Amino acid sequence: MVKSNEVIAGGMNSKEGAESSLFPTYARYPISLVKGEGSWLWDDKGNKYLDFMCGIAVTNLGHAPVKVKEKLKAQLDELWHVSNLFQIPGQEKAASLLTENTCADAVFFCNSGAEANEAAIKLARRYHQKVKGSNRYEIITFTQSFHGRTLATLTATGQDKVKEGFLPLPAGFKSVPLHDLPALEAAIGENTAAIMMEMVQAEGGIYPVEPEFMKAVSELCSKHGLLLIVDEVQTGMGRTGKLFAHEHYGIEPDIFTVAKGLGSGFPVGAMLGKGYLRDAFTAGSHGSTFGGTPLATAAVTATIETILEEQAPQRAAESGLYLMERLKAELEGHSFVKGVRGLGLLVGIECEAPVGDIVLAGQKNGLLFITAGPNVIRLLPNLLVTKEEIDQAVSILVKLIHEHSAVEQV
Repeated sequence: MVKSNEVIAGGMNSKEGAESSLFPTYARYPISLVKGEGSWLWDDKGNKYLDFMCGIAVTNLGHAPVKVKEKLKAQLDELWHVSNLFQIPGQEKAASLLTENTCADAVFFCNSGAEANEAAIKLARRYHQKVKGSNRYEIITFTQSFHGRTLATLTATGQDKVKEGFLPLPAGFKSVPLHDLPALEAAIGENTAAIMMEMVQAEGGIYPVEPEFMKAVSELCSKHGLLLIVDEVQTGMGRTGKLFAHEHYGIEPDIFTVAKGLGSGFPVGAMLGKGYLRDAFTAGSHGSTFGGTPLATAAVTATIETILEEQAPQRAAESGLYLMERLKAELEGHSFVKGVRGLGLLVGIECEAPVGDIVLAGQKNGLLFITAGPNVIRLLPNLLVTKEEIDQAVSILVKLIHEHSAVEQV
């Protein structure tokens, strides 16, 4: 088919001078990664990298974990896809593994964290409106939070930068500052349906929720009949030292969501909830064509089984403590570093100035990591990372920080 060279929507023909057929929605690094094993990645030029970002908390068991790979290969020979109009035994097994190991009673499978959060928002509204017979629909979230990029989830997100150019945004969302209890209490009204929050604001700068504030949030939900939704997309599947981060706080959310580490890199998400919410999500109320396919749930089952067998959450707790202690010891008193914080293997190093150049220097020195806001270095190694690999990463990172701050001071 010959494409027209006409100017479309006020712009020049997209093929003129273009280098890619992809929309430029990502600021990509000039590295093409082609192979991964455990904590290591290789690019198409043969360069080797120690991976301390894990695809942004996705490959929690490292790259190409054996059991997940074997289960996916076996499933490829059996059945790839079947409609959710039919029974899917693998989906039932994966859901049972999740409910047996959490406080949840029911699971809805989807394809991503944004879809899981979208389902949580819909479930909260429908529960109040269809089961409780009220007009509640508002969701309260927190500034600097991140919940996804669908219209509803980016509106729920407490960061204005993700909302630019997408007006008008859906109604029914309020954001208040994290740890500001008076502001939260003032935001609750007759239309409030739920409070939605992360246990660690990862994209917002690696800020763990303070236990006393979490307790107050839980009490407010009970007092006002609100649902508590916990976004565990980045913190779930052992990342913080527990299978799910809310376990650190001694609470049981009504709804929580997971994606990233759920399938070891296979795209899958899930929304989990208490049994009494089943009456809100009845047949036909919500759905997903690809949610919980035989392939996806094979990856989920193998991932959960491996996490439990390897005691990955416990290992993450130990390794996270070791990593933070090493960083604090090496960087104590450093004028460029404001502090080290985190939970398990979700670790942030807050600095006095932007750290983008340190990320690039890390790539040149064989270490991959990312930021959490302009001034925070975010470290996300896999949960089975060794002490030797942590020592190697810390050695490189400390060197880079010293070199960067020396240049900044000139």
